[in-house]
Amino acid sequence: MTRTPAGLHRPIVTSRQRSSRPPFDCIALLLQGGGALGSYQAGVYEALTDAGLHPDWVAGISIGAINAAIIAGNAPEERVAQLRVFWEGISANPLLDWALSHDSFMPKGDAARGVFNQISASFALFGGAAGFFAPRLQIPWLQPAGTEEATSYYDTKLLKETLERTVDFERVNSGEMRFSVGAVNVRTGNFVYFDNRTHVIRPEHVMASGALPPGFPPVEIDGEFYWDGGLISNTPLQWVVEEGPRQDTLAFQVDVWSAQGDLPRNLAEVATRQKEIQYSSRTRANTNQFKRVQHLRSALGKLLAKLPEDLRETDEAKLLGGEAAQKVYNLVHLIYRAQGYEGHSKDYEFSRLTMREHWRAGYQDATRTLRHPEVLERPATPDGLRTFDLAQHGRE
Repeated sequence: MTRTPAGLHRPIVTSRQRSSRPPFDCIALLLQGGGALGSYQAGVYEALTDAGLHPDWVAGISIGAINAAIIAGNAPEERVAQLRVFWEGISANPLLDWALSHDSFMPKGDAARGVFNQISASFALFGGAAGFFAPRLQIPWLQPAGTEEATSYYDTKLLKETLERTVDFERVNSGEMRFSVGAVNVRTGNFVYFDNRTHVIRPEHVMASGALPPGFPPVEIDGEFYWDGGLISNTPLQWVVEEGPRQDTLAFQVDVWSAQGDLPRNLAEVATRQKEIQYSSRTRANTNQFKRVQHLRSALGKLLAKLPEDLRETDEAKLLGGEAAQKVYNLVHLIYRAQGYEGHSKDYEFSRLTMREHWRAGYQDATRTLRHPEVLERPATPDGLRTFDLAQHGRE
């Protein structure tokens, strides 16, 4: 084992690293929103890089949009390093870092760790996160109506500066990698994707995707104001599989909220479970719906093939033929499994200790999943779709 500068364990790359591209037109990386949990996604990306898997399309919501921007906005050999710069920066806390450098202060056991996490989350709640957001000194209810100070608790100007340091937006807009982030128009309530095929991406587009109210202010873009895309859909799966020309796709869906969980036993657990349900965006349900669509497309294609030639040449048959065109998909789910001591504040608990644990969990989950060669092989199923789920299938 070697140790990275961030203190994360990283295996030496061996023969398992791929020398050829999997047989798909597109490798897509889909990143869900989830605040401090997003370092899990960085760990997944590092494992994909070590396996020689480089996305053609990266799409994200909220913290997933920030990770996506860092990936798309850097050269392949610099992406993991820049993700580490971002996550090391926003998890910096001199007092907590000093305490954890002394073994006597290191939390031992779930109870102690739970207390530590709550203390760390309180630092973020009242003091913000370095290079990310800072609390406003003014009381919002006493500020002039219509101002940022009256509509949010935190200032996110720090995030703009951080994005400008860690993301090359010229590279994002070059089209080398397709890039999409989701946000919600505050005035119309409509969900919008900012995509580098249709927009010139700026830091504001990424910030808009993560502007979760009432903590963060809406972000103005071309005269309209936008909030966090997670208010409507926290997972970009539907956008990637339905938008644009259909193509054979290997998609890694990286979620930091699990839709499945236990019945809450107290109000703290109720708050945690509420967030999990609200922000998980029913990834598996969406996958099942897409599976049904694929099944219908397969049946339609077989039916059209049985039509007489004169009927196949009609405008109606040609229109249906476009929908029936058989493309194949591997959907690989990687969903963070929270520890028992993580409560409802886990999405704003920015300690470096927890950040590294999330990162390591993402790396290990992705590595275990990629040990199965069928993940990277074209599906042989009748509907051209195969799903892989570490949580359900135990990919060891």
